Amino acid sequence: MRRAVLLPAAGASSRMRGRDKLLEDVGGQPCLRHLAQAALASADSVFVALPALAHPRAEALAGLALTLVPVPDAATGMSAALKAGAVAARAVQAEALMVLPADMPDLAPHLAPLWDAFEAFPEGQILRAFTDGGQAGHPVIFPAACLRAFATLTGDSGAAPVLRQFEAALVAHKLPDASPTRDLDTPQDWAQWRASGARPAPSAD
Repeated sequence: MRRAVLLPAAGASSRMRGRDKLLEDVGGQPCLRHLAQAALASADSVFVALPALAHPRAEALAGLALTLVPVPDAATGMSAALKAGAVAARAVQAEALMVLPADMPDLAPHLAPLWDAFEAFPEGQILRAFTDGGQAGHPVIFPAACLRAFATLTGDSGAAPVLRQFEAALVAHKLPDASPTRDLDTPQDWAQWRASGARPAPSAD
């Protein structure tokens, strides 16, 4: 199966009081690079959606064998990055696309097992990660048949409309921790995460 991963990284990081959450340090490198390396280790193609190819976040990805996808209309909401990523995945004939939020560093060690679980399901299923307590989270892996529906997304609702459209195909995969719901949006989130003792090991380039 040809696997693809999309990291939507075109947002403004508006709740970080002037800092960029995707450039926060995780294991000695920017968070975005940390997740991109994990994605590359688990998939055939990795796409990172950025507001522009010259955005400072692109520097954090230097030297990695991935594809940067410009999203000039990123200000319209998360939908713009998802639509651009779906187009890129279809262009390489990906058989499935994982949407991996770029501000959730704890997901990195779970990507390969999630792909393995997805490939064990019947064709056409959507895999969504859940916490052990049953709370829906991220990432989500969509089969290729769902990707055309991304073109209908608008605003900042993420892929929720696609998930509702294909609700019958959704299967839950529980992870043994809170990583599916632990996104780091604010300086307080990052401070609490670091205080919790989260210390991912540096990834090798």
